[in-house]
Amino acid sequence: MAVAVTTDQTFENDTAKGVTLTDFWATWCGPCRMQSPVVEQLSQEMDNVTFNKMDVDQNPNTAQQFGIMSIPTLLVKKDGEVVDSIVGYHSKEQLQKILDQYL
Repeated sequence: MAVAVTTDQTFENDTAKGVTLTDFWATWCGPCRMQSPVVEQLSQEMDNVTFNKMDVDQNPNTAQQFGIMSIPTLLVKKDGEVVDSIVGYHSKEQLQKILDQYL
């Protein structure tokens, strides 16, 4: 499964069902550029999780709504409810362990 792009307008709908992970990032953010390939790889291995990316510069409203002050921040939702917020770079194994507890 590929990582989909989500926006302020589509975020609620994109994260309403099942377990979702949204990667809040920006093009100028070095740690974000390190995290992105990890999220991409994990999306290929975990078919039971929906993966999204949101550029905080282009979509500031959702980041503000969820109080995201540092990036990368990975927001995990289950059936539309926030269950976890992960700040900073994390390995594939770390993220998989976190996601597994919500499946």
